[in-house]
Amino acid sequence: MEAKTPGSATPRKPVLSVSARKIKDNAADWHNLILKWETLNDAGFAIANNIANTKISLLSKDEAELGSGGPACGGDAERRPAGYSAELEARCEELRATLAALTKIQVKMEKLSSTTKGICELENYHYGEDSPRPPLFHTWPTARFYEVARQLLAMYQEELLLKRAIVGGLAHTTDRDLTLTYLSLWLHQPCVRSDSRLLLESMLLETGHRAL
Repeated sequence: MEAKTPGSATPRKPVLSVSARKIKDNAADWHNLILKWETLNDAGFAIANNIANTKISLLSKDEAELGSGGPACGGDAERRPAGYSAELEARCEELRATLAALTKIQVKMEKLSSTTKGICELENYHYGEDSPRPPLFHTWPTARFYEVARQLLAMYQEELLLKRAIVGGLAHTTDRDLTLTYLSLWLHQPCVRSDSRLLLESMLLETGHRAL
């Protein structure tokens, strides 16, 4: 068996091997976190839809009572059955819990982006800022993984801010049209751009999670 000489291996290869494994793991984590986000978004929409339906029902009842000179007209609007307000508050609390779970996912996304940035900085340290370096997988430079991570993170950060506004607004608005607008915004997630799926799938393809 041929003995290895002390200079037969470069010191950079183990570092790059570790970096490649970490980036590949990060790509899988991005995929899993986005799947969890979508599951929570669907669950949150169902809750928000129940809230919207309950609020619209209450608004319709108030309008009917005002039109007929009923209790609401006499200043007794708070005499609604206690179950209505309790039910609405319970559903709002469920939506706040969903928002908290989405916040935890977004924090994990921040950590993934930060880790990828650290790998880029480590590679720059070993090669120098402007020196050429081989790709870790197929064609992407390491900096491309960080760029994609930053783009995805920015989308979900912005979407989380929107959802926070929706949760607060949906709980307090008495406007039927605004209630429906909040519902539509939650469902369609306008801050998560249509190219987010392409970015994720490209990263999975580059790291070998998807077959070429």
